[in-house]
Amino acid sequence: MRPKGGTMFGELCLSFAKVRILLVARGCRRLISGHFSLYAQTLIVVPLNDFLKNTIKILLPFVFGVGIMWWMYRGTDWSRFLYAVCHEMNWWWMGVSLIFGILPQVLRALRWQMALAPLGEFPRRRTCIDAIFLSYATSLVIPRIGEVTRCGTLKRCDGTSFTKSIGTVVTERLVDSVVIVLLTAVAIFSQMGVLFDFLTASGTDLEHVLGQFTGAGYLVTIACIVAIGLLLWGLMHKFSLFNKGKDMLRGVWEGILSLRYVEQLWLYVFYSFAIWICYFLHFYLAFFCFDFTAGISPIAAFLIFCIGSFAVLVPTPNGAGSWHFAVKTMLVIYGVAEAPAILFALVVHTIQTSEVALLGVYAWADLALRRK
Repeated sequence: MRPKGGTMFGELCLSFAKVRILLVARGCRRLISGHFSLYAQTLIVVPLNDFLKNTIKILLPFVFGVGIMWWMYRGTDWSRFLYAVCHEMNWWWMGVSLIFGILPQVLRALRWQMALAPLGEFPRRRTCIDAIFLSYATSLVIPRIGEVTRCGTLKRCDGTSFTKSIGTVVTERLVDSVVIVLLTAVAIFSQMGVLFDFLTASGTDLEHVLGQFTGAGYLVTIACIVAIGLLLWGLMHKFSLFNKGKDMLRGVWEGILSLRYVEQLWLYVFYSFAIWICYFLHFYLAFFCFDFTAGISPIAAFLIFCIGSFAVLVPTPNGAGSWHFAVKTMLVIYGVAEAPAILFALVVHTIQTSEVALLGVYAWADLALRRK
């Protein structure tokens, strides 16, 4: 039989051990609870941050475009606008113009097929056309997402390598940039003398035209330039992140270099220029829809078209707002009154954008029916 002292000492040790176990258990529980709380916060915060970023990316272009549109059309007489569309507009010329809105997208699909062939990718022509239609339509919702959409469509429907197709799209953008810069340079140098002669003959003073710009007008111009700069920076940043995967980078690089192995390079170049010529006809033929723009010469219209093409770089849905502002400003320089110029920009852009959306719906339906 153990002495009482030993028993008391043992009970004391046992109690101390219990306290330690209790403290450790509470500490572990708090530690585990803390980890779960941190994990739960991470689950909540990360998706929330991504959600906010994606929401801003989608809403900001809309807000920016709507802001410019509101500033331009805040004093518009909408009853006069509807009357002009219903009774004064020549819809026959608009119908002819819409044909040249479809043709360049078809040519893009044919050119895309040519670039993919040297890489061992042979998507169906119909799928390429649907992918192009769908890419432009989706860009109306989220600007600049069309490139990913079209490559994803080929991947899903015809099994085409996504990275290689992205590479060919990068090549297309480079080629299109070179073509539009060349065409713009030609338009400016060929029209510069005619433009100054026209301003002199019509008694239009360029300083007077610029003097009509309000402070808000200059702010819109600056905002458009800043937006283009931010877009280019964002694209460069995304492209650098996109290229972190070596396999993906290799596929993109192969797509860029595929142009060297195109069998009929002359046809590829022909398509590249024909695409922009069709875009121009899509724009110019709409001039004949109204009496106040029907007299503008083709070369003057071509310069207006080039300026409008650069305005579309502003990341708004289909260049909404920035395109209207650029086209309206150029029409005013060529002597068109401001109200009709604003009317022309709104009508033409609305109808042509509606055509892009309808082509996207057709492509979506065609792809869905073919997959059944």
